[in-house]
Amino acid sequence: MLLRLTRLLLPRKPSAVMIISALLGGIALGAVLGQNSSDAAKAALPYIEPIGGLWLSGLQMTIIPLLVALLITGINAAANAAKAGQVAGRAVVTFTALLALSATFAAIVMPLILDAFPTPDAAISAFAAATGTSANEAIPVPDFGSFIGSLLPSNVFSAATNNNILNLVAFTTIFAFAMTQLPEATRAPLAAFFRALGETMLVVINWMLALAPIGVFALGYAVAVKTGFAALGGLAHYVAVVSSIGIMLTLIAYVFAFTVARLKPASYSRAVLAPQAVAISTQSSLASLPAMLKASEAVGVPAERADVILPIAVALFRFTGPAMNLAVAIYVAQLFSVDLDATTLAVGVMVATMTSLASVSLPGTISFITAISPIAAAMGVPIAPLAILVAVEQLPDIFRTLGNVTMDVAVTAAIDKSVPHEEQKP
Repeated sequence: MLLRLTRLLLPRKPSAVMIISALLGGIALGAVLGQNSSDAAKAALPYIEPIGGLWLSGLQMTIIPLLVALLITGINAAANAAKAGQVAGRAVVTFTALLALSATFAAIVMPLILDAFPTPDAAISAFAAATGTSANEAIPVPDFGSFIGSLLPSNVFSAATNNNILNLVAFTTIFAFAMTQLPEATRAPLAAFFRALGETMLVVINWMLALAPIGVFALGYAVAVKTGFAALGGLAHYVAVVSSIGIMLTLIAYVFAFTVARLKPASYSRAVLAPQAVAISTQSSLASLPAMLKASEAVGVPAERADVILPIAVALFRFTGPAMNLAVAIYVAQLFSVDLDATTLAVGVMVATMTSLASVSLPGTISFITAISPIAAAMGVPIAPLAILVAVEQLPDIFRTLGNVTMDVAVTAAIDKSVPHEEQKP
């Protein structure tokens, strides 16, 4: 399925250079016209700005059906893998625990980074102007008691209609686990339906991304007419802050390899160089799989075990995903002064972990909106800025994939050592 989706989506999406160039071009044109011919720039705004809004709506309309489809197929895939043998079962449990730790790391560290290096005020104003949201307009979040009481929806259709993402995630998770208890003859058609739904939504997203240069140009132009070049400073700050989370997670993967997997630093560091090079050039864990298989064998993992663990990792485990997705939501929350108390951050950790299990192993520019929107919505954070941030996702995505493949090799070695070889079943 993953290979088929890769062939289906990757050749059709515009290059990251094209998207970034369109954004920068829109900002430059809007800023120059706004400074030198403000009347003409503002006269064009009512015609250009709705194009960006329409493109954003096209992305947003896929979020709920794709979230439901991928969460159900992801949980069923994890359940099937766990039943495949002791090694596969241990892998699924380990992956889930590490994903939760990844999200928790971001919930703790990202606010500290933003306290130390806050977003420039001019950039905050630029993002506010782009989205039409007041930078000081706090979005109310429920207290702990209200959160617990409203966790399960009384009407799932109402939850979907009102974009109550947390309610929808809770129901979908229960539904997906209930599916795993059905007889195969009953479960298979239902699973096939949700796989088809997910693939269909990914095709729609691919169409929207084909229009990304037009959409981000319009958004960039609208921002720059209102705020000048201030948006560029905000984007640079965003890339630096979110990328730093990916860099720290990559370093954590090395520590995990040396301590938990008990690998020799020199041999492990040499072995992961090849998959890291592929990851940097492709931003795809799937494309890095052959190199990861060779790296795992180089650090002593038998081929028959690497052949089981790594494909599951590529399908279900993106170590940097929960942390970097949650980091983006926290960044946007800081832009709009959304109060992130412990309960709100806990909600973000839970949703980031679950949606990471349900995401697809494709470059982040494809899955950016759909991966982060549920987290942001569950935390009461505006999602409109994601349409601008997706234009520069290519840069943080390098560190996403780098951290993923570095941890994939390390965790493969750790799982191999945790299950005695004599207990491995053919």
